[in-house]
Amino acid sequence: MARSGGTTEHGTWQLTTSAPAPALRPGVRGYRGYRLSMDRTQRRIEIPNGTVTMVVNFGDPVRVAGAGAPGPGLPYRSLVSGLRTDATVGEHGGRLHGIEVHFAPWMAFTVFGVALYELRDRLVPPAELLGAEADRLETRLAQASSWPERFALLDAALLERAARGPAPAPQTVWAWQQLVRTEGLLPVADLAQGAGWSTRRLEHRFREQIGLSAKSASRVLRLQRALRMLTAGGRPASEAASACGFYDQAHLHRDFRAMTGCAPGQFLSYRGGAGRPVDREPGRVTSILL
Repeated sequence: MARSGGTTEHGTWQLTTSAPAPALRPGVRGYRGYRLSMDRTQRRIEIPNGTVTMVVNFGDPVRVAGAGAPGPGLPYRSLVSGLRTDATVGEHGGRLHGIEVHFAPWMAFTVFGVALYELRDRLVPPAELLGAEADRLETRLAQASSWPERFALLDAALLERAARGPAPAPQTVWAWQQLVRTEGLLPVADLAQGAGWSTRRLEHRFREQIGLSAKSASRVLRLQRALRMLTAGGRPASEAASACGFYDQAHLHRDFRAMTGCAPGQFLSYRGGAGRPVDREPGRVTSILL
């Protein structure tokens, strides 16, 4: 477990992160507890990143909308976000307290027990997927007196769900891991051949157990590779485009805007002025503060 925190000109922030129980790894990627106390409205863009996320807020809801949608969006006290190919904008009043769980998509298929194409580009209340179990878990998490207690509650609940949920095909898990390892650069035909499946069967299994087609998943992972290169600095967009499997810089810019809602230069300027940790997971570029 790791803790961090600090103060900005607008208030304070605290983060507590933890790895899940060993039996849940690598399908459950991690837990992240947070508490913000800011003196103004907070807005952030969430970017497609190849992770299914469950968020449980203990107090006020967050309003979430598509990056290009008018208005502040719909209120969610808790939500499950499936794999996405476009960005969302979240907004809250400045005070936020809650916890997140980050899933590899094939583990989310097991835990939530639904075909993951039903969650593609959607935000769903946990109770819609888990019924009364979700309500009981949310109440216990809110009433717990410490982060270690909350992480233990999540371990117990997720181990129980994993034991009785549908198992993904081993070939699906292998293929997803290869895509992640190669950052989306492995051709889909090679992926299917390695799994011992036809391309058609691979795409069917991916939509069911990952939530996106293999081609769409590759597109998201290539964008993540480009985002890491650009945010690290020192490389022009043309070099990032070539290294990340885009035809040219214009192709990268089109996909960048489609999936983040802004141009690369604008994105990097937002990243530079955050004043506190922004990304939800280590090693992934997940968010910008507005």
